[in-house]
Amino acid sequence: MQTKQNKTSLVWFRNDLRIHDNSNLLNAIKNSETVIAIYCFDPRYFEKNKSGFRITGKYRAKFLIETITDLKEQLLKIGVPLFVYNENAETSIANLESQFQFDAMYLQKEWTKDENKVFDLVRKIWKKDFNIFEDYIQFLYHPNTLNFSIEKLQTVFTNFRKHVEKNFEIRLENEIINIENKNTSVINKTVIPTLEDLGFKDFEQHPNSAFPLKGGETEALKHLNDYFFETKKLGVYKKTRNGLIGKDFSSKFSPWLANGSLSAKTIYYKVKAFETLHFKNQSTYWLIFELIWRDYFKYVSMKHGSRIFKIGGILDKDYQWHSYQKDISKWINGKTNEPFVNANMIELKKTGWMSNRGRQNVASYFAKTLKLDWRIGAAYFESMLIDYDVHSNYGNWMYVAGVGNDPRDRVFNVKLQTERYDSAGKYQRLWLQDKLF
Repeated sequence: MQTKQNKTSLVWFRNDLRIHDNSNLLNAIKNSETVIAIYCFDPRYFEKNKSGFRITGKYRAKFLIETITDLKEQLLKIGVPLFVYNENAETSIANLESQFQFDAMYLQKEWTKDENKVFDLVRKIWKKDFNIFEDYIQFLYHPNTLNFSIEKLQTVFTNFRKHVEKNFEIRLENEIINIENKNTSVINKTVIPTLEDLGFKDFEQHPNSAFPLKGGETEALKHLNDYFFETKKLGVYKKTRNGLIGKDFSSKFSPWLANGSLSAKTIYYKVKAFETLHFKNQSTYWLIFELIWRDYFKYVSMKHGSRIFKIGGILDKDYQWHSYQKDISKWINGKTNEPFVNANMIELKKTGWMSNRGRQNVASYFAKTLKLDWRIGAAYFESMLIDYDVHSNYGNWMYVAGVGNDPRDRVFNVKLQTERYDSAGKYQRLWLQDKLF
């Protein structure tokens, strides 16, 4: 830990939108006289991608606005002003630096291409020498605790899971306790953009949404407490996680995990607290199991870099892919030959959410049955999903398409899946007969 040597530091928030278990924020406060924070609604993340979809669609945009609104309020409680801009990060940070002359910058360490590209632009435009402190705060198992190089990452998840569970401890959370950055004199006239400012029309949440929850750390911690300790739904998670209808069939933590308003370690230690207070079973373990999957996909992208975006995936498979617009459009609009696929795609279009079971089936149908370029499906998910996470999204799409971490190259039998998970057709009726837009 460095001593308090920086007069003024900047905390650049990206996908770490919380004050709880945030080592970058904690260290900035401990080691600086004054701390300023910034978040940028960078227009590059709201443009259209190569497939013609907006990189960030309306559902995630609304969730993000709610998240930043909450973050700004939480930071004010510890005396840290959050400057919010609706412009490129390098321009916003340079303007703020000219006003405050920062000595240091704290931020979450990223490695995927878009995040690195923006960070490089920030460093180029900021001429002054300054200290940069980066930390991986998006993991359950911190990269610095692993005893193997990323090049030696196991090619099969089960081997990775067994290795980390056996050999490594999970770091404790970083708590901000009785720390007050008495920086009340800074004038902050920036405002959080509206949906309209970002190029969207405002909308009401669909009444049948399986994710009727809002963005922000406050809401995340409230939901965690409710799911674990009020309703004890954690105790049946393994039995219900393949459900399709309603708020409670799965944990629904993924949207907050995706933008970092909830940390994996926080969930882990709350699971441990639940096990101590109530009981330990397969369900309590299975939620941790899913967090390890999340870690694994991050390590896969760290190892393979831009190969996760290549058509051959990390296996360099040479399949014959197509990009028939008619088939893509039918898939997007729920007009394929499979009612179960259609119901899931309509749910996604109207709510920004889809169950894990649904995602596996529609992705397999897209890549394996229609033989469409899986990256187009991944790009559509990126645009539409509230809980889009680059590592998990592309990791899962590669997995389903047979170009990732599944040596079996499976194909989902949609009809059998429908019989198993929606035998009475309740889910299909909910969305295929729905007339609300």
